Amino acid sequence: MALDWDKIRIFHAVAEAGSFTHAGDVLNLSQSAVSRQISALEQSLSVPLFHRHARGLILTEQGEELYSSAHDVYHQLAMAEARLTDSKERPQGTLKVSTTVGFGSVWLTPRIKEFLDAYPEIEVSIVLAYNEVDLSMREADVAIRLTPPTQPDLIQRHLMSFRNYVYASPDYLEERGMPTSQEDLDNHNLITFGEEMGDQSALSPSLNFLLDTGKGNRRRKPVLQVNNIYGIYRAVLSGLGIGSLPEYMIEGAGNLVRVLPELQSPDTDVYYVYPEELRQSARISVFRDFLLRKVRETRK
Repeated sequence: MALDWDKIRIFHAVAEAGSFTHAGDVLNLSQSAVSRQISALEQSLSVPLFHRHARGLILTEQGEELYSSAHDVYHQLAMAEARLTDSKERPQGTLKVSTTVGFGSVWLTPRIKEFLDAYPEIEVSIVLAYNEVDLSMREADVAIRLTPPTQPDLIQRHLMSFRNYVYASPDYLEERGMPTSQEDLDNHNLITFGEEMGDQSALSPSLNFLLDTGKGNRRRKPVLQVNNIYGIYRAVLSGLGIGSLPEYMIEGAGNLVRVLPELQSPDTDVYYVYPEELRQSARISVFRDFLLRKVRETRK
């Protein structure tokens, strides 16, 4: 019996979405149409593929086996499409880039215009999120990450390293005074990265070193926690307190004062990551080279 690939496509979408309704939104089909297709596929295979529950759908054992096979097929098709639509001589096509909210919004997006001017036939989309997307399933083509990749079969290229330094606004320092030692931080408002850090948890020593420095085994209590670097920057700028910010965020900004210049975080490394299958992709290569050039320019 030959499988109906249209039904397999719908099944894969339902397994990914966990419900007929959400899969219908992705496929631009009605919930009833999706349900009918799944029922027809189950009937043709003579096995149930989902357990139906009020809170959603759960794959049966047979459904898990079919999903695993379908997942592999769609992965291979996606990679074949990427290779076929790319051109070494003339980079073109879509380029979906995943990175963190802070790095993407502050460092990356201001530099994208220059890249698009140089490669107008590449359509760039940037996804800002803390969760680690699945590059092997083309949730993005490349990722710029602040931690080494955990997925297998990914190529990583070190882009840069940066440190966090300590800043406050002139208004705050006028009101509360300039700290002259690490111990002085006990008497100041500290703004730190929130506990719900997603994939940033490995960066905790870099992000929240103000809570521990000069305290021995004790820990300071922050006046505010924000799980977004740009949010910390805005809070520091408003005069609420003292915060640790990455050096790339302060480039060209003369509206904050560096506090306790001897204080700095451990290095944070930034990686350019993409699947092995896209090693020969022109889009991937020219974007990587562009980023490396911009890093060199900022280091001069």
